[in-house]
Amino acid sequence: MEGISKFFPGVKALEGVCLELFPGEVHALMGENGAGKSTLMKVLGGVHQPNEGTMTLNGRPYAPALPLDAQRSGIGFIHQELKLATNMTVAENISLGRMPTRGWGVVDFQAVNRIAAEALEELGVAIDPMVRVGHLNVAMQQMVEIAKAISLQSTILIMDEPTASLSERETQALFDIIKKLRDGGVSIVYISHRMEEVYALSDRITVLRDGKTVGTWPLRDLAEDQLVCHMVGREVKEQFPSRNSSAGVAELRVSGLTREGAFQDVSFELFGGEIAGMGGLVGAGRTEIARAVLGVDRYDSGEVEVCSPQAGRHAIGYITEDRKGDGLVLGLSIEDNITLPNLDQVSNGLFLQADKSKRMAERWVEKLRIRTPSVKQAVANLSGGNQQKVVIAKWIARNCRVLIFDEPTRGVDIGARAEIYAIIEELAQQGVAILVISSDLPELLGLSDRIMVVHQGRISGEFTRDEATPEKVIRCAFTGETE
Repeated sequence: MEGISKFFPGVKALEGVCLELFPGEVHALMGENGAGKSTLMKVLGGVHQPNEGTMTLNGRPYAPALPLDAQRSGIGFIHQELKLATNMTVAENISLGRMPTRGWGVVDFQAVNRIAAEALEELGVAIDPMVRVGHLNVAMQQMVEIAKAISLQSTILIMDEPTASLSERETQALFDIIKKLRDGGVSIVYISHRMEEVYALSDRITVLRDGKTVGTWPLRDLAEDQLVCHMVGREVKEQFPSRNSSAGVAELRVSGLTREGAFQDVSFELFGGEIAGMGGLVGAGRTEIARAVLGVDRYDSGEVEVCSPQAGRHAIGYITEDRKGDGLVLGLSIEDNITLPNLDQVSNGLFLQADKSKRMAERWVEKLRIRTPSVKQAVANLSGGNQQKVVIAKWIARNCRVLIFDEPTRGVDIGARAEIYAIIEELAQQGVAILVISSDLPELLGLSDRIMVVHQGRISGEFTRDEATPEKVIRCAFTGETE
């Protein structure tokens, strides 16, 4: 890719970017949110056409007009935002667009199921090919997306934040597959904000900043602190803020919460001024518990009590793990998304006060460093990390007594992570009760005053900050045992 530029209304997403990819290498593409990583890969994958620049593939001119052109050229794309038909089965999604037929155009569903079973077996995950994708959680949907790309037998595979919602075990299984594909001659472009993944997998690293190429280096020539400086153009201080917590009164009490097949006898309290973590393997029931506490999903028995009688409708806010499906109205502006749950703060009776609405949005855009030319920008045009910040902004603006952060830094770069952690710490200092659900173990250990571990739908262990170690948390997540 040479001199690639891509412009959107009011935004210069890419300017003269260059990228070279060799056979059988894992090439990390790094940069902050909004640096242009996903846009560059969408140009390679035929989603966007560049305004300037040229591409060659195996020495021949390459200019895909559609994603299908890229797919036929041997380029597979695992998007940061999932591209699945949720009303279809796992098997149908994996073969979508290339369904095998028997005759007269009749789909051979036996072959469809076999292709899916082989791809899922190679990935090492136990998912029923016949289940509808909409019935799976985000992590399992991510595994379906990866299985779909693997089944295409691509010669170039683009992975945009593939482990964002995966457990340690699933991530390691994916690493094994990536290494096997690389050894078989497949070229992999790997986009991730997790430094440990980049240094465990990559052969070379290209850094983008503000839509431009900073440079390309062999992994061995680039120390982690140098990489961070190239990405952000500044030194990034310690990610996790120092904690001097003093838990206050109980703000939320959950007693014996049960939903058949999802979680059983879940009990815990959240205290003002405390950051509580919730860990466990993907599929253990963490998100299901949170959604039941919030009232989004039903539960069969148990009780959820908001302890502060003054809280009212301001009691609980939920930063969802699925920002695209549940957290945002993609066709609306940043301003509209931030003010949507806060209309009582920006209206006068029946009428919206435009100046208040704009001021609220601009305040949080500035505080969370959301990269946008205007609060009138549609959230669909933002990078994944900036979309996540909008989700966080709208609930922080709500002044809730309890905030549940479900995978709060999924798809968020290293600089913005530190900013989000600082905001979580600031909220706790203000007396808000915080629950952080995360598949990122360093994140749980770095943020939490105590960690609850969910195993097969039950809280099987709880550790204070002093007691919690990676070994203890992982053992409890896998076995349900604390010792």
